[in-house]
Amino acid sequence: MVTLCKPAVSVPEHVITMEETLDLARKHHAGHPQLPLALRLIGNTGVAKRHIVQPIGKTLEHPGFQERNELYEAEAKARVPAVVEEALRNAGLRAADVDMIVYVSCTGFMMPSLTAWLINSMGFPSHTRQLPIAQLGCAAGGAAINRAHDFCTAYPDANVLIVACEFCSLCYQPTDLGVGSLLSNGLFGDAVAAAVVRGRGGTGIALERNNSHLVPDTEDWIAYSVRETGFHFLLDKRVPTTMEPLAPALREIAGAHGWDAGDLDFYIIHAGGPRILDDLSRFLEVPPDAFRFSRATLTEYGNIASAVVLDAVRRLFEEGDQQEGARGILAGFGPGITAEMCLGRWTTPAHPAEPPLSARRIVGYSPRFQHARSKT
Repeated sequence: MVTLCKPAVSVPEHVITMEETLDLARKHHAGHPQLPLALRLIGNTGVAKRHIVQPIGKTLEHPGFQERNELYEAEAKARVPAVVEEALRNAGLRAADVDMIVYVSCTGFMMPSLTAWLINSMGFPSHTRQLPIAQLGCAAGGAAINRAHDFCTAYPDANVLIVACEFCSLCYQPTDLGVGSLLSNGLFGDAVAAAVVRGRGGTGIALERNNSHLVPDTEDWIAYSVRETGFHFLLDKRVPTTMEPLAPALREIAGAHGWDAGDLDFYIIHAGGPRILDDLSRFLEVPPDAFRFSRATLTEYGNIASAVVLDAVRRLFEEGDQQEGARGILAGFGPGITAEMCLGRWTTPAHPAEPPLSARRIVGYSPRFQHARSKT
């Protein structure tokens, strides 16, 4: 049974409130002809506060892409290990028990990926598979869960660590003055999240089915323009309407599993904005409170990109009243327009957690090959 264990989530210490965001927009864009519209859109996001890796004064500066990317790397190395350690504890595992690391991030670039640094720095086996995902944006949190599910289905003794590292504030571009850019400046926040998917054992969401869906001809609705100054986020005004074509995809995956997408026990949905949640509530015919975990993430942290789904899962765990076998759906949405979806049931093993597996095992290698190696 492939199980998604309790995620760990950390947000930076610098906070900007909605009131401060609106005041900054009025100050920096006083002559903008569409400022009233931008202020109204930002105010309607439902975001009360966001956390960022630098004080707001430093965030509003643009020292250049190189310096920003260097800061991304430094902050990732400073903040990710503690979150990883907590996620491993939540799963009852050690670094030596991990067979693959899926690292998702769309707000900075490193090659080799942070996965290589984690393996060298935190005691992961040298044969740990590395799967960095950089171009699925907010959908990457769902994609990471799905790829971990696939891997553990193929190798039932495997364990996969998922890490989402998003410093959206490092993508702020002071020269981008479109309404979509102004809205993004008031919506996105920073966070690091991690979770373990266990092939055997563990308490959490037992993953049963996953799927992807691409809405045709929407590649330019959410995108990056990569320039000398870094990543320029492009957000089309049609994005909030995407739940109409995506809701049937959610119904389809649930129906293929014999479930009704409108009659589940929990919903973990990427909180891109309140309209997405409101529309999906209407199209699936579920009460607004069904998306309370996603709404709480949006309110307290803003849109934290690929980390949203993991934070919403954390909130599901912390609510603490899920019944054995409770059915749910997880979905992340992002560029493409892409949906990454999976179905699962809440599970609490009746027997004690299995002891950590030997650090010497190499999941995916044939016994014959391992036996031959032992003789050499």
